Amino acid sequence: MNRWQQELAQLEQRGMLRSLRIVENGQGAKVHVCGREVLLLCSNNYLGIAGHPALIEKMVAATRELGAGSGASRLVSGTMPTHVALEERIAAFKGVSAALLFNSGYAANMGILQGLLGPDDVVFSDELNHASIIDGCRLARANTIVYPHCDTEALAELMEREKPNRKGRWLIVTDGVFSMDGDMAPLAHLCDLKEEHDALLMVDDAHGTGVLGKSGRGTGEYLNCLDRIDLHMGTLGKALGCAGAYLAAERVVIDTLINHSRAFIFSTSLPPGVPAAAMAALDLVDSAEGRVLREKLERNRVQLAGSLMAGGMDLLGSMTQIIPVLTKNPEPTMKMTARLLEEGIFLQGIRPPTVAQGLCRLRATVMASHDAIDLERASEKILAVYGEFAE
Repeated sequence: MNRWQQELAQLEQRGMLRSLRIVENGQGAKVHVCGREVLLLCSNNYLGIAGHPALIEKMVAATRELGAGSGASRLVSGTMPTHVALEERIAAFKGVSAALLFNSGYAANMGILQGLLGPDDVVFSDELNHASIIDGCRLARANTIVYPHCDTEALAELMEREKPNRKGRWLIVTDGVFSMDGDMAPLAHLCDLKEEHDALLMVDDAHGTGVLGKSGRGTGEYLNCLDRIDLHMGTLGKALGCAGAYLAAERVVIDTLINHSRAFIFSTSLPPGVPAAAMAALDLVDSAEGRVLREKLERNRVQLAGSLMAGGMDLLGSMTQIIPVLTKNPEPTMKMTARLLEEGIFLQGIRPPTVAQGLCRLRATVMASHDAIDLERASEKILAVYGEFAE
């Protein structure tokens, strides 16, 4: 116990100690934290639909009909009508033949990579991929080759170099939108490489699904290569406002995971109300209201990013609703975070090990439910606080 206490004290001394803040109401544009109203700039509820009446009504109705819990894993007795209906809906949404639900994005990436790959296989993984992909590669025991962030030329060289040693399957895996930098993977070029080398491409589109593309199908649609992606991973707890995750792929891939993915086999399935709500979220994405929400989100992104760049902030190449402000070091970053909360702006400071040394940042996320006046005020506060604490 004493050793853990010492380690925590050292983290606190370096400005690296993590703690929890309670959001006392729903995930709206403004929330109550520590008993006061603040502007929420750190939620992944990008379309602002986590509290939408359509989602709530579907969740309540399914819960009344089917219960609050599923009772077991999917292979025991935990497969319920709402699970199957949502999987069929997701498959159609992504344009493939089948889909499979997981309990979280982390569980999905762990379970997909472990369930599909083994020691004879090779994974080519972007160096800034999410921690769940990194851990999934470890669990799969595949040979993992990390390529420089979004560098397709370097990846091509690595794939050529690996050719003489090839034994099993090859998989390129990447985030669609990178969760800390807000930039997009060069998916069309990755599709070219995977086709040239008889590999598969897996895209974690947790931050793109529902948001990007003309119809909200995600980063692949936005970059005109949706139908060339083999494995579409995504989450239900960000733009779709619910919880859980999925893989959409060809039927043989899904059947393989049902038989081999430990994260799927050994987990009690999502409560039946969750997939019912997610169905309503997908219907909303496909509606005229969904199109309006995406347009509003883009306007909000342009406004906040533009104001911060005009103030001299380095946004690390962000092209999406994830807007990082580079602050470099942990101590000033966390001081800025605390001061901004005092000023009524709730966003998170990001420091190692989530990001590399020297790349700490304030990670702001905009939602369709924000209004222009609040975002203008937020940009002014961020610029002022940055000027106060920047080294």
